[in-house]
Amino acid sequence: MATILDGKVLAASIRLKLREEAALLPRRPGIAVILVGDDPASQLYVKNKAKDCEECGFLSRRIDLPDTVSEEEILGILNKLNAETIYDGVLVQLPLPAHISEKRVIEAIAPEKDVDAFHPLNVGRMVRGDSVIWPCTPAGIGALLDAYDISADGKVCVMVGRSNIVGKPMGLLLLRRHGTVIYCHRHTPDLAAMTRQADILVVAAGQPRLISGSMVKPGATVIDVAMNRDAETGRFTGDVCFDEVSEKAAFITPVPGGVGPMTRAMLMQNVLTLAKLHMGLL
Repeated sequence: MATILDGKVLAASIRLKLREEAALLPRRPGIAVILVGDDPASQLYVKNKAKDCEECGFLSRRIDLPDTVSEEEILGILNKLNAETIYDGVLVQLPLPAHISEKRVIEAIAPEKDVDAFHPLNVGRMVRGDSVIWPCTPAGIGALLDAYDISADGKVCVMVGRSNIVGKPMGLLLLRRHGTVIYCHRHTPDLAAMTRQADILVVAAGQPRLISGSMVKPGATVIDVAMNRDAETGRFTGDVCFDEVSEKAAFITPVPGGVGPMTRAMLMQNVLTLAKLHMGLL
C-alpha cells in the first residue's frame, strides 16, 4: 500500500512558518485579488485565499466585479494596484468571462507583483532557470516531493497534461531537478506505454479515472492534480483510480487533501517571497 502524501498537514505547517517569518518583517505582506462574476468554485477559492492570508498574518484585499465588467475596466484597476506599494502580489482569479482576454489581463499585471508567475516575463525566467517564484501548483508538488524525500534526479518523470498553469511549468520544475521529462496529452498515441515508464507520474488532465492500476509502474510516485466533481455523488475525484493505483505505487496523493492545499500554501509562500524582494531582503 502506497504512502499517502498528505498535503493538508504539510500546508498547515508551511502557513505556520510563514506567519512566523512575516512577523519579523518591517511591514505586513499584502495581496490584492480580483474576482469577476459569481462562479461558486471561484468564490470558494478566493474565500479560502483570504482565510489563508489571515492565518499567515498577511494583508489581503478582495475586489468583486460583475461578469459584465469590461476588459478596460479590469486593466484600469490592475494599473492602480500595480502602483500601490502595500500590495506585494496581485492576482486575477481565473477563468474570466469570454469577452475578457485572459492573455491581456495576465500581461497587465506587473511582473514583480505576478504572484501566480503567469506573466510572460516570469515564464521566460522559469525556462531560463532563474525564476524567484513558480506557479503555485507545481511549487506545491515540489514541496510535497521534498517533504517526503522524493528526488527527481535521474528519474523518468511523466507529465500528463500540458496547460500553462500546471503541465508546462511542472515539467520545467522536474527538469530543473534533473529528471528526464516526458510530456503526454490527448494526442499521445499510447498513453499507458508512457505512464508505465514513470518513476514520478504527475496527472493533470481533468479526466476522471484516466489512470488505472495497469498504467502505473510498481513503486512509482503518483501525483494526482485533478479535482473532478462526480455528477452522481457530488464528491470530488481525481484523474487517478486511487484504490487500484495505491496498491502499486510507493507514494500517492489523495483527492482531496493532496495537491490542493499545497497550491494554496504556495500562493502564500509566493506573497512572502515577493514581499521580501520589495523590501530589499532577498
